[in-house]
Amino acid sequence: MAQKTSALMAACAVGALALTGIAGPGFAAPAKSMAAAYRAPRGPDGKHPDLNGVWQVLNTANWNVEPHAASAAVELRPGPVVPVPAKAILALGAVGAVPAGPGVVVGGTIPYKPEALKIRDDNKANYLAKDPEVKCYLPGVPRATYMDHPFQIFQSDTAMMIAYEYDSAARNILFKDPGPAPVDSWMGQSVAHWEGDTLVVVVTGMNDQTWLDRAGNFHSDQFKVTERYTPTGPGTMKYEAEITDPETYTRPWKMEMTLYKRVGADARLEQFKCVEFVTELMYGDLRREPLK
Repeated sequence: MAQKTSALMAACAVGALALTGIAGPGFAAPAKSMAAAYRAPRGPDGKHPDLNGVWQVLNTANWNVEPHAASAAVELRPGPVVPVPAKAILALGAVGAVPAGPGVVVGGTIPYKPEALKIRDDNKANYLAKDPEVKCYLPGVPRATYMDHPFQIFQSDTAMMIAYEYDSAARNILFKDPGPAPVDSWMGQSVAHWEGDTLVVVVTGMNDQTWLDRAGNFHSDQFKVTERYTPTGPGTMKYEAEITDPETYTRPWKMEMTLYKRVGADARLEQFKCVEFVTELMYGDLRREPLK
């Protein structure tokens, strides 16, 4: 009886260790085993995963890709005791506050060069005046992926494109490399290939006008992004973005996050053509009689 009890206790202990992912050789956490074994339905070409659908993140990376605590605002000013929101943000109250987030940067911190870090800090201190999102400029890659708006992947047997709700941005995903982009642009040039069930997209030819988030994280025109889209379940996909920019960072670095597939009636893009929403901000002072 004692032997049976001991065996049962040992089995329970092994099971508990397996659930935590720290079991000995031959054991693995169920979640990892399921992810490794998952095979997504085949797409229109019958060979590669079907990535079609409306996708969206559930994180706070658009506020800050690095780990961050909740705060009263992105742009702060000195207060009597602690920093308080900048005057232009103050009236927004909790709406202008920053939600906390664990970050999506592998290793936690972006490896800025010292002079670039000073620029990032100045960007953050002057967020309202400098963030291109405030002015409805196109978000660039990878920021378009983790904004507070969904995006849709359209995949056929021969072509692919990604449409974004924010500012009606769009990217054609090329599977034949046409060579260097003729001009720099907001969304760059995307050239893709498959590595097994992972779609790899190399994005180059982006200008230096986009930010990575609202916290002032930025890049130069030497910016290159290598994206990896890997299905991990019926409604999830792992997204990775390796960043290379020798002018701004001391080494390449990477972001990782999960994309979630929308289902039901809201599995579609609505219109958010924000250009008209910022007309007064951008050009209101040019009125013959500017509004007070």
